[in-house]
Amino acid sequence: MNLKDIASIAGKPGLYKVLKPSRTGVIVETLEAKPKKTIVSASQRISILKEISMYVTGQAEESVPLEEVFVAVKEKFGINKLDVDTKSEESLEDFIFAVLPSWDSDRIYTSDIKKLVTWYNKITEFYPEALEDKKEDEEASEEAAE
Repeated sequence: MNLKDIASIAGKPGLYKVLKPSRTGVIVETLEAKPKKTIVSASQRISILKEISMYVTGQAEESVPLEEVFVAVKEKFGINKLDVDTKSEESLEDFIFAVLPSWDSDRIYTSDIKKLVTWYNKITEFYPEALEDKKEDEEASEEAAE
């Protein structure tokens, strides 16, 4: 899984693929049907998905990296668009419980779960290679080398 190239920008909807740094910030491209490139200034808050985690209870670590949550979603639902009713709080809670049974219901809000579903759907639609396993990539490159 490769989430180090995908970012969320505070105040802007959707996800962005980080292309390269510039003198004043970072050049990003929207994850949409018609991608648009833009420069995000260094003063804006950019969150790389690889650095985001979700709170859990009953473990030594109090959070699980978003990458591991996406792996659990992929194992449970595959690389398909998720069919979760994002308007129903009960549906969202059922989804997160199926994927992350030890989720902390006091610190993970319904809006966080909705964002998780939305992000996963965006990635599967516009950048599915980010969800591929690293081991599969390594095995493919080793087979090509032989």
